[in-house]
Amino acid sequence: MKFIYGKNDFKDFKSGNSYCYLLTNGLGGYSSTTIINSLTRNDHALFVASITAPNIRKTLISKIEEILHIGNKEVYLSSQEYVSYTKNKEGFQNLSSFTQEYLPTWTYFFDGIEVKKTIVMEHGKNTLGIKYEIENRTEYNVSLEVIPILQFCDRGSILSTSKTYKIIDNIISTDDITMYVHSNYSRKSQKELEFINDYYFDYDACDGRYSVGSGSTLISYFYDSYKESRESYELIFTLEEFCEDVQTIINNEITRQKDLIDKSGFENEIAKTLVRASDQFISHRESTNSKTIMAGYPWFGDWGRDTMFSLLGCCISTKRYEDAKDIFRTFIKYLDKGLMPNLFPEGENDPLYNTVDASLLFIYALYEYYISSSDLDFIRDEGYSAVLDIIKWYKEGTDFAIYMDEDSLIHAGEGYEQVTWMDVRYENILPTARHGKPVEINAFWYNALKVAEFFGNKFNKDILEFSTLSEKVKESFNNKFWNEKENCLKDVVSGNPYDYQIRSNQIWAVMVPFSPLSKEKAKAIVDKVYKVLYTPYGLRTLSKYDKEFVPEYSGSHFKRDMSYHQGTVWPFPLGGYYLSYLKVNDYSKKSKDKVLEQLEVFEACLREGCVGQIAEIYDGLNPTKSNGCFAQGWSVGEILRVYEAILS
Repeated sequence: MKFIYGKNDFKDFKSGNSYCYLLTNGLGGYSSTTIINSLTRNDHALFVASITAPNIRKTLISKIEEILHIGNKEVYLSSQEYVSYTKNKEGFQNLSSFTQEYLPTWTYFFDGIEVKKTIVMEHGKNTLGIKYEIENRTEYNVSLEVIPILQFCDRGSILSTSKTYKIIDNIISTDDITMYVHSNYSRKSQKELEFINDYYFDYDACDGRYSVGSGSTLISYFYDSYKESRESYELIFTLEEFCEDVQTIINNEITRQKDLIDKSGFENEIAKTLVRASDQFISHRESTNSKTIMAGYPWFGDWGRDTMFSLLGCCISTKRYEDAKDIFRTFIKYLDKGLMPNLFPEGENDPLYNTVDASLLFIYALYEYYISSSDLDFIRDEGYSAVLDIIKWYKEGTDFAIYMDEDSLIHAGEGYEQVTWMDVRYENILPTARHGKPVEINAFWYNALKVAEFFGNKFNKDILEFSTLSEKVKESFNNKFWNEKENCLKDVVSGNPYDYQIRSNQIWAVMVPFSPLSKEKAKAIVDKVYKVLYTPYGLRTLSKYDKEFVPEYSGSHFKRDMSYHQGTVWPFPLGGYYLSYLKVNDYSKKSKDKVLEQLEVFEACLREGCVGQIAEIYDGLNPTKSNGCFAQGWSVGEILRVYEAILS
C-alpha cells in the first residue's frame, strides 16, 4: 500500500505535525520525525543508533535543517516550531508531497526547483542514508545546505550544554561515540559550536511532559545544482567503518521488504502493509545473539508478554519461523523459576520478571508455532522442557505471589506488584489492581496444561498429571468466573467488587486454542464484548457504562496513568475479539466476510499518526486519534493474525 500526502495534509503545523514516519534498523535503532521534518516530541529523532542491541540507544542526530540558497535568498525546506513562534521555520509551505510505500520520500518545489529526498536505514547496521535529487529548471545556480542537529546523548534524555564534539575529516565524535559521515557533497563548512535550546515539542506539551528540545550545530554540507541540470547526491551517517552507497542500501532494503511480503503469502493490501510494519519490531538482542521483539516505538524495549503476543502475528503469521525460534531461545535462556522476563530496561542488562502472563503466553505461542510450521523437533529439543518447568513452578509457587491455589486456579500479585498487562503503578497508587485470580491468566493456565498434554502425547510421555489437573481447572474456572447476571466472565476472582467489572481480558478465554468454556458461554462473551467494549480500532479496557470509565487518555502523567486501562481503547485485544468471533461462528464464509469488511477501517488507521503503523492506544469514548507509542508490535501482530485466519 502506497501512502500519499498532499498539501491539504500539511497546510499548517497542526496538520503536518499529526503524521510521522518510522524506519528501524533491526537493532533497536530508528529514525522518526513528522512528515514535515519537524520534531514534536522528545523521542523524535532523525538517527537513533543502538549501541548495544536493542536497549542501549543513543540519539546521534535529532534532525537536519535544509535550506535552499538562491542568490541571496534563503528558502527553508525543513520545518520546526520554536518556543518563540516568531522563529518558526515553515518549510512545509514548499513541500509538494510526502509518500511512503517501502521508504519515506519528500518532494519539495520552489520557483522551478524540485528537491526529492529519500531516507533509508541499513538493516542490521547503525547507518542512516539520505538521497537528494535536485532538478533545477531555472537559469540560476542554487545550493542546498544541509545542517545536522547533533546530540550524541542517551535516547530521550536532555542534551547537556557542556557537550563538546570533534570533527576530523569525515568523522564527528565525542568521548564515547564516533560517527562517520560519507557524502558526495560539493563542499562543507565547519562553524562555531552553537547550542539550540528552544525547539517547541507540541505533542509533549499537550501531555504535560517537558516540551523544550535542544541540539547543537557545528557543520553544514552544501549540494550545488547548476542551472538547467539534474543532480543526485547522498549523505550517510554511520557508526560503521565501512558502508555501501545510499542507492545500494535503498535497493537492498526494498528487496528485503518485498521478500518478506512474498514469504508471508499475503495478497491483501492492508495485510501486506502490516507485514512491513511487523518487521520494524523484530530486532537483534546482543546478550543472547538472537532475535527479540521491540514492544513499541519510540520508547518501549523488548517486553516478555508483548513479545509472546507479538510473535504470533509478526513471526508465525508471516512465516518467519527461524526468527520465531530465535525469539523463543532468547526468552528460554532467561527463564528463571518458571518466569520469563517482563522487560529488559533500557540501558541495563538485567531483566525484570514481574509478569505472570509471559510464561503462559510462551506456551501458547509455542503451540501456535508448531501448528503453523509442523516443526516438532524444535519443540522436543528446546521448547518442551521449558513448558514443563513453567508448569512446575506455577503449581508449586514462584515470585510475585504467583501460585496454584487449592481450587487449581492461578493466583498472582500482591502489595504494589502489578503482574498482568494492566500493570500501571503511579507511586503507591494502583489504578487497576488485579491481585487474585485474573481471568485471562487462568484461561492461559488451562491452555498451557492442555498444550503440555498435547505435546506429551506426541512424545509418548505420561500425561495423566496434565489431563487430571486441566479438568479441575476447567471446573473451577466455570464455577468461579461465570457472571450469571451479565452473562459473561468476571475479570478477577478476589472477593473485591471490582471483580465484576466488564473488561476486555475475558475475550482471551474464548480465543485460546484450548478453551475452558462451552460454545454457548463463548458466544455469550463475544456478544457482550461486542456490545460494550468493541470499537473499530480496538477494545475498550473497561465498559463505558462503568462508573470508573475514563473517556480520554490525556493530560499529566498522573492523569494518563489513571486512564491507561480504565476504558482506553487498545487495538491488540481487537485481534482476540475477531479470532473469537470467527471461532464461535465455525470460521464460516459469512463470518470471515463480516470481519474482513470491518477490518477495512484499518486503511484509515494506517494513514493516521505513524504512517503504515498501528498505535498503542486510542481514547476510550471516541477513538479517533492514536496515542501512546505511535507504533506497537502486538497491535500489528494481532491484526495480522486475523487476516491469516480469514485468508488462509
